[in-house]
Amino acid sequence: MCLAGRIEITSFIHNIIFHEAVGLDTWRLAPRIETNDQKEPQMSEITNLAEKLKSEGEKFASIFTGLTDEQWTAEVYTEGATWTIRNVLSHFVTSERALIKLFEQIRQGGAGSSEDFSFDRYYAAKQARTKELTPGELLEQYKTIRAESVAWTSGLSEADLEKQGRHPFLGQTTIREMIKMLYIHNLTHYRDMRKALK
Repeated sequence: MCLAGRIEITSFIHNIIFHEAVGLDTWRLAPRIETNDQKEPQMSEITNLAEKLKSEGEKFASIFTGLTDEQWTAEVYTEGATWTIRNVLSHFVTSERALIKLFEQIRQGGAGSSEDFSFDRYYAAKQARTKELTPGELLEQYKTIRAESVAWTSGLSEADLEKQGRHPFLGQTTIREMIKMLYIHNLTHYRDMRKALK
């Protein structure tokens, strides 16, 4: 993804603009509020995180399923390497697959992403690796990896949410915020996709 795309994500998060017309749920990166009468706040939070991922995944799968052949080739980003809607879906698949592996590494005590991680090199390599896949094949992979993300999240303990490591975009943060970023990340790209389809 180009620099402009990354700036868009940062602006989107900081302004907390999660009000899309298609009914995708909204979610804010806000502090948790716990009260004394909450017996298991973390367990309900884990369930909520998993359900958010599941619901968003189903809605995006429906959106992608309804695209025409022409819409798949609509250009979303044009600075640097041009990304079409098909490229965005490829990005969803490859980034989420890698991130869940990273999250598990952190859950087991690892440090997370390396400090010299390069978005441009990573995205270029992954786009080249998936260039032969059809939109239909990418969509099936997206459904699979999102189901795996939901299952992984559902299996976390409350202590796991507090574990910290280095996220390639967010920097040092908790697993909780990394999971939320999976949701926010796709919503941000969806906003750009909508512009491309107008």
